Amino acid sequence: MQAWRVEDEPPPTSTRGRPLSPKGERTRRRLLDASEEVFAELGYHEASIVKITEAAGCSQGTFYIYFEGKQQIFDELVADLNRRVRRAMSEGARQGRTRPESERLGFKGFFRFTAEHPGLYRIIRQAEFVSPGMLQRHYRTIADGYVGGLRAAMADGEIAQADPEVLAWALMGVGELIGMRWILWKDGPGGVPDQVFEEMYAFILRGLGADGAPSGQGTHVPEASGSGPNGSGAFGGGSER
Repeated sequence: MQAWRVEDEPPPTSTRGRPLSPKGERTRRRLLDASEEVFAELGYHEASIVKITEAAGCSQGTFYIYFEGKQQIFDELVADLNRRVRRAMSEGARQGRTRPESERLGFKGFFRFTAEHPGLYRIIRQAEFVSPGMLQRHYRTIADGYVGGLRAAMADGEIAQADPEVLAWALMGVGELIGMRWILWKDGPGGVPDQVFEEMYAFILRGLGADGAPSGQGTHVPEASGSGPNGSGAFGGGSER
């Protein structure tokens, strides 16, 4: 099944443009992971290079080997999270034999990733104010890949004819808000419950005009074996957009 194309990360270099050794790549990765934690917890304006390097266990001098400053590491982090969430969705979507199956597995992959990286929500929302270009790039790269898969499914008669760009953004909105309510919010369970997922999936099938879409309330669809974010028999993955 068609999935998002996820480009490889460009070979990382130092701020002077020099290729990194394997040890340098590991240090840079450690700084990115630490920045995800710090930006998510404190927000962009309260975060500092000192706090990022403390979380990464390295010196400020080491930081400047890999990044020019706080803005650059923030932008790199947004791009990194974007690639990783698209990959999580894509790996699931490829397992689907039909577009509805790919949608199901794609959403499972998205929710699993966001349960493991709840900072994704907070960081992307910060980008609206501190790096609006990266915010738009994040959403557009997901939507652009989504459109291709929807268009192909319409051509194959798997879903109803509609504007694929409108559908892509609508589906993205569904996934983002369901994840925010049941994964991000403190009174949520930290993962999307089975019943919530099934209601959402039934709604999506009706919206896509897919064959077999329930006409009433959400209907439980048996899961394949595996483990989802809530510990049920769900499997993760998602179609690339």
